[in-house]
Amino acid sequence: MPRPVPGTPNPDLLDVLVVGGGAAGLSAAVALGRARRRVTVLDAQNPRNAPAHGVHNFLTRDGVDPFELQRSGSEEVRRYGGTVVAATATGATRNSDGSFTVVGSAGEFHARRLVVATGLVDDLPEVPGLREHWGGDVVHCPYCHGYEVADRAIGVLATSALSGHQAWLFRQWSADLVYFSHTAPPLTAERRAELLARGTRIVDGEVREVLAADGRVRGVRLADGTVVDREVLVVGAPVRVSSPVLDDLGIVREPVVVGGVEVGDRYPSGPGGETSVPGVHLAGNVTDPQAQVVTAAGAGLLAGAAVNADLIAEETAAAVATFRA
Repeated sequence: MPRPVPGTPNPDLLDVLVVGGGAAGLSAAVALGRARRRVTVLDAQNPRNAPAHGVHNFLTRDGVDPFELQRSGSEEVRRYGGTVVAATATGATRNSDGSFTVVGSAGEFHARRLVVATGLVDDLPEVPGLREHWGGDVVHCPYCHGYEVADRAIGVLATSALSGHQAWLFRQWSADLVYFSHTAPPLTAERRAELLARGTRIVDGEVREVLAADGRVRGVRLADGTVVDREVLVVGAPVRVSSPVLDDLGIVREPVVVGGVEVGDRYPSGPGGETSVPGVHLAGNVTDPQAQVVTAAGAGLLAGAAVNADLIAEETAAAVATFRA
C-alpha cells in the first residue's frame, strides 16, 4: 500500500495528482501506484473517443468499448492504492515549496508532482449533419476505423493539403472512394494522378450538407445541389488542446505541423513528459496529438516512471542532507 511521505507536514499532500482519466492518465497512475506512491486521478469523464464503437490496435483489447477500458483502468488504479475522482480541474498554482494546488469541481487537491493527460478536441468542419455521425459513419483515422468501414462507399471531405494523403491511405480499405475537394487547396499534379490511377473519383465543389436516413450517412449535397451517395465520410479535423491547469502554470502551447500543414496545437514536453515547469509532466494527446490509445497508455507509463524517479531523487537528497547533519 502507498506510504505517507516521511516528514511531510500535510497528510493531505499527494505524491502525484494525475489530471485526466483516459488511457494515458490511468496508465501513469497504475505505474505510480505500483511504485507505492500516493496518487489520485481527476477524471472529467468526457473522453475524446466516447462516440467510437470500440478501441482498436490495442493488443489483447482490440474492439473494447472506450468506457469499459476506462472502467477497468480505474479499477487497476484502485487495486494499487490509488483513487479516481470524477472531477474537472479548472486551475492550478505552484506553491513556494514546489508543490501544486489544483482546484476544480471537487474542491482542492495538493500534490508534490502533476501529470496532465487531458487529451484534445477535434475541431470538426461546420457542415450540417456531420457532427451527429462523428465516431460512427464519420471517421478520421484509417488505422482506427479503416477495417470497420472496409469495402463501403467512402467519401473524403477535404479540408487541408493533407486530405489527399488521407484519400491515398483509405484506398487500401475500399475501392469505392470519392475525394470531395470541398475547402482544401488544389491537389498537386502528382497526388491527383495517384488517386485517379487507383480508381478514386475526384469531385470538385463545396459540400453543403451531410445526408442521412435511419441514423446512417447516405451521402452529401454539394453547393450546386448535386447529391453524391456515400456511406462513410472521412474528415481530417484540426485538433485543439486546452488545459486551464497548464495555462495557469505558464506552459505555452505550440503549433503541430505535419507535412508543412498546421494541424492543431499541443503543449510541448520531453521524452518522459517533462515540461518547462519542474514537477509537471504530460502524457497522451495533450502533448502528442497523433498518439493512439495504446501509444498514449505507453506514454503514461513513461511519465509515471519519470515522476517516480524525480521523487526518488528528491527524497534521496533530503535523506543525504539529514544523514550528514
